[in-house]
Amino acid sequence: MKKIIYSVAAVLAFASCSLDEQSFTEMEVKDYMKNASEAETVLLGVYENLSDEHMYGYHLSLYFTLGTDQAVVSGGSTDSWRNVPCNFYSTSAAQVQQTWAALYNAIYDANSFIEKLSAAAHDYSPVEQQKAAVMMAEARALRAMFYFDLVRWYGNVVLMTSTEQSRQHPSTFVQSPAAEVYEFIEQELQYAIKILPYASEDTYRASNSYRFSKAAAMGLLTKVYCTWAGYPVYDETKWQKAVTTAKPLVESGKHGLLEDYEKLWYNTTNGVWNPKESLIEVPFYANVISSGDPVGRIGKWNGVPAPQRKTDFIRINSYWYVIPTFISQWKDYTKDIRWSLSFADYQYDDNLNKKLIGKGFEAAINGTESDRKPFNGKLYPAKWDLVKYADTFLSDANYTNTNWYILRYSDVLLLYAEALNELGKAPTDDAYEAINIVRRRAGLSDLSGLSYEQFRQAVRDERSHELCFEGHRKQDLIRWGIYYESIMQTRNDLNQWHEQANNYYLVGQYTVKGKHELLPIPQRDLDLMTSCTQNPNW
Repeated sequence: MKKIIYSVAAVLAFASCSLDEQSFTEMEVKDYMKNASEAETVLLGVYENLSDEHMYGYHLSLYFTLGTDQAVVSGGSTDSWRNVPCNFYSTSAAQVQQTWAALYNAIYDANSFIEKLSAAAHDYSPVEQQKAAVMMAEARALRAMFYFDLVRWYGNVVLMTSTEQSRQHPSTFVQSPAAEVYEFIEQELQYAIKILPYASEDTYRASNSYRFSKAAAMGLLTKVYCTWAGYPVYDETKWQKAVTTAKPLVESGKHGLLEDYEKLWYNTTNGVWNPKESLIEVPFYANVISSGDPVGRIGKWNGVPAPQRKTDFIRINSYWYVIPTFISQWKDYTKDIRWSLSFADYQYDDNLNKKLIGKGFEAAINGTESDRKPFNGKLYPAKWDLVKYADTFLSDANYTNTNWYILRYSDVLLLYAEALNELGKAPTDDAYEAINIVRRRAGLSDLSGLSYEQFRQAVRDERSHELCFEGHRKQDLIRWGIYYESIMQTRNDLNQWHEQANNYYLVGQYTVKGKHELLPIPQRDLDLMTSCTQNPNW
């Protein structure tokens, strides 16, 4: 049974197509936010930005994250919407501009809420001021997350910390170096960590479902530090900060892994909020928006193909193609429970029965070239198999109400293990324990006795397997400084796998080292921001 989460009033109706077209149609809220309850309604409007089509509804979850050694867009062309996943696009690509604008819109909403709450909370009762303090921490954590997405996708960006700055003419905008943006993010999340309660200890909010908690802020800051230590800043002092941030979370015992890995995918397709492992998750229930329509593309874009039925089911056309060499690179795949739960070697027939592709996984890995051929362009992610997992779900031609994980506790454990190894140039007992917790759930044996280089690769492999198709791989490859090399290696591997496999790996033809690690600053905005410069090689 679906749980109603938000019914958000359009209190912050700020909308723009680009930084130069801000309409500032914000409704007057000073008289509305006269108590904590009304302020919370406005805050939920800030949260609602996460489900936007150009944020985690589509672009930041699915679209921009394609083009790796794990998955690419389906089809054998760069036409239309396939251009970005194939790295065949220009500085004027509409999708690049849309997400840039959506992130700045979200930042504006966060800035506006922070300003209005700062002014209004003085008149609240003592109890309501405590609630306001928590909401302020949530808003600042959200603003930090919006900026984290901006800096890691677009590089040096304009740092706006007030609504007044947003209203200035674009010619006055000045880019901040990535390191300065990270410093701002750090300050925001450190503030949030001090104020926010753990989800299990929250007595301030009537419902904390899908809301920022202390652990969510700590986990996100850990990821920020690990990214800061990599491309393009390469500040290796941040490994220590990653350890210092993650360690109290790991040792707190407030969070852990679900015993059953598969339960994660049942939960996210059925709107079940379980904060034990899920730290930051975007809900896509129909009631998030007033129309009652499904709003996300999770499971529609990256699910298992299924035909349209006259009743209770709408066709699923998966646009994700899992790279077949990825399934053959898993060590101990026969023991790893995640392997069979992550890939679908099947589609659904007219009766929603599974229809095997070719001779199945084993033939794809161990068979002849003719056994492998059926998998070219027909291997899909299985984590969002709506036919298998969803008890009921809303769907139309493009959208569903399936949720999206932004940050899971297993992600934090692996970041912690990575940071410990990088800090001392050797794995510690705590590093082994962190990675082995993840491996044990998967049914794998503990690691031990590895060198620095061996443990580094083990962590990278474990992240690839544990978090595959969840939007992390591309940014991982980029921060590690090996994105281009990984694409080229995959291209070579596919040549060996099957002679026709590279026909579907167009990203291997168009990726340029030192260019596609970042999206370009949208040309429309750059033309107006005369003091700003374009990203390298664009």
